[in-house]
Amino acid sequence: MSFLDDDDLDLVAALQHAPRAPLSLLAEALGVSASTVGRRLARLESERLLRVIGQLDWSVSGEGHPWHVWVTAEPGGAPEVARRLAELPGTTLVAVTAGTTDVYCSVLPEHRADVRDLLTRSIPATPGVRSARSELVLSATTKSDAWRLPRLADDQVDRLTARAAQDAPTSASTAPDPLTDDELRALRLLAVDGRTTAAQVSRRLAIGRSTAYRLTQSLLQRGLVRPRVEIEPALLGYALEAVVALTVAPGAIRDVAAALSTHPSARYVSTTAGHSCVVHQGVFRDERGLADFLTHDLAELPGVTSFDVSIVLEALRRHWLDREAGRLAAAAPGTHDGDRDR
Repeated sequence: MSFLDDDDLDLVAALQHAPRAPLSLLAEALGVSASTVGRRLARLESERLLRVIGQLDWSVSGEGHPWHVWVTAEPGGAPEVARRLAELPGTTLVAVTAGTTDVYCSVLPEHRADVRDLLTRSIPATPGVRSARSELVLSATTKSDAWRLPRLADDQVDRLTARAAQDAPTSASTAPDPLTDDELRALRLLAVDGRTTAAQVSRRLAIGRSTAYRLTQSLLQRGLVRPRVEIEPALLGYALEAVVALTVAPGAIRDVAAALSTHPSARYVSTTAGHSCVVHQGVFRDERGLADFLTHDLAELPGVTSFDVSIVLEALRRHWLDREAGRLAAAAPGTHDGDRDR
């Protein structure tokens, strides 16, 4: 994929540091005009290459924690199996893979009671599935909203992160009190468009602007929704994506997960209740980058005893968003994609 030029990549990097920054600040940090930033962002969105979404905390996106699922398909059946799995409610990520298994997915049903049926019936009974292995995620030491494209200078980053700080969580995420109707409605708006402003929330929920501002900031600062840039890694120059499931000595699990979370490739690092112990989902420029990670970086981590690697060949869904050939699925009607105050 080569849809993006250097200026597009700079804009993506800026948005990763400050997803909700106004066009004027993005323009100032990048040294271009606000109209130029606006046109580029509009083009990337209209071509379905990029979207700023709101990554929901597990406490509000479902009951319990996600599960990793590795699926072995009948010969030649992986693409169709992945397509069918992407249609199941509760699948947040689905990808065709090569290596240890044929399809990798992550699931987080809305209700805890649905987990058993999904893992023991729906997935194993999907036509073309030969076997499936699942592991419960216990915690995540890093998530995709924290990954950054390394392109900007320190002064640019400082300028952007200073703005982003006002939307950053101010405390560790905890189980929230029951959300009000207005909070739930605002949460849905932010999930679809992480750049939704308080003015838009005010207008769409028919509430006062000051109330909308307090409500929006509360959701952001409590960590219930985290704005993030959703774009395929291949578009950013990362040709290889791997899911590395590591077997780790019990006493080293926490240290290994913490060390991997700081690795430049890390997009999602989690500890699990299962054979793997730690799962590292990372992106790499090429085969050499992956080789260095496997043979040097992992080799230097005490406690790692073995690992299995699944290479992502095609992602059909990420964070509940379907995609095809690197492009995001069109937004559902009624999500107000064209109504943005920037």
